[in-house]
Amino acid sequence: MAEFDAVAAGHVCLDVIPQMPPGDLLSILVPGAVAEIGPVMLSTGGPVSNTGRNLHRLGIRTRLMGKVGNDAFGAIIRDLIRQDDPALADDMIVAPGETSSYTIVISPPGTDRFFMHCGGANHTFGADDVPYDRLRNARLFHFGYPPYMARMYANTGAELEDLYRRAKATGVITSLDMALPDPNGPSGRVDWARVLARTLPHVDLFLPSLDELVYMLRRDAAPISEQPDTLISEIAAQALNLGAGVVVLKLGDRGLYLRTGPDGAPHTDDPGWRNRELWAPCFQPEPLVGTTGSGDATIAGFLAAVLRDQPVEAALTSAVAVGACNVEAADALSGVRSWDETMTRIQAGWERQPVIINAPGWTWDAASRLWVGPHDNT
Repeated sequence: MAEFDAVAAGHVCLDVIPQMPPGDLLSILVPGAVAEIGPVMLSTGGPVSNTGRNLHRLGIRTRLMGKVGNDAFGAIIRDLIRQDDPALADDMIVAPGETSSYTIVISPPGTDRFFMHCGGANHTFGADDVPYDRLRNARLFHFGYPPYMARMYANTGAELEDLYRRAKATGVITSLDMALPDPNGPSGRVDWARVLARTLPHVDLFLPSLDELVYMLRRDAAPISEQPDTLISEIAAQALNLGAGVVVLKLGDRGLYLRTGPDGAPHTDDPGWRNRELWAPCFQPEPLVGTTGSGDATIAGFLAAVLRDQPVEAALTSAVAVGACNVEAADALSGVRSWDETMTRIQAGWERQPVIINAPGWTWDAASRLWVGPHDNT
């Protein structure tokens, strides 16, 4: 039996989230003015925390692997992690002389958030920072946000490829989440198509957002809002052809999309994962408070479902359910409930948000409450 089930590694930071009043944000951000806001919330951010700590909350035995500085923010990050379980922080790296990463999160009620971010010690995280012998005691290795980690995208992703090749060799299920590169920064000048071509053959579960994948593979394409939803099928197929085992695309408030190839999913022999194309609408939050960490929480739900050997339809449903719980709180963690509580909400007939798909061939399956795509089981 594995010592623990999942390792969440990669980017980690401290989220500083001031409570924002309702209304037009531009009316608050006036040069020279003083705007009264509410209390500040401190929360760990990034996939090490948001995905890893939520996996722990969902009952998955988890270890976190990230890098912080030996400064006040680094101490706060580790203390917050230990509140869930003291052992969760055991594999965190404390780098003397480095600055811990932090993010100022502006998340007004009822609308999407934006960030002001300092990458700090994340930029020096490299493939050698992962203790691969520890991975042999796990079932799944998840890594997130390489576009926010300079060593990971340097030399066209050589370090990222090395990390995934070495992780895959330990026998774990490998999972990769991305982030949107800064078009005006160093990550925006990287040939991400080449990075993915090198890395995805070693990735079992590829979990970017649609925006991220379009930027990386079709940077010169028209805006997503101007394209039909056939783009989603096409770019997912492109990622499969680059070597990913399963492609899951986060679509924001439109839900979650999944596509697999004829070989199915590397983590299971279940034939129900072969040649699948599915789209899960979001559940209706009660109420929508903030979207910080919603994508990471959705991934945590999906990975928890994979580790529980759920069928593909149930795994997608679990993922969007955890994501919907997340947005019922301002931070990335406190809205997420236990696995049993989440399953109870689903089974009680939790209402879904409607989705209109701008592409032919999609049909609604009432039993699973999922949209089934034209490439499903073909």
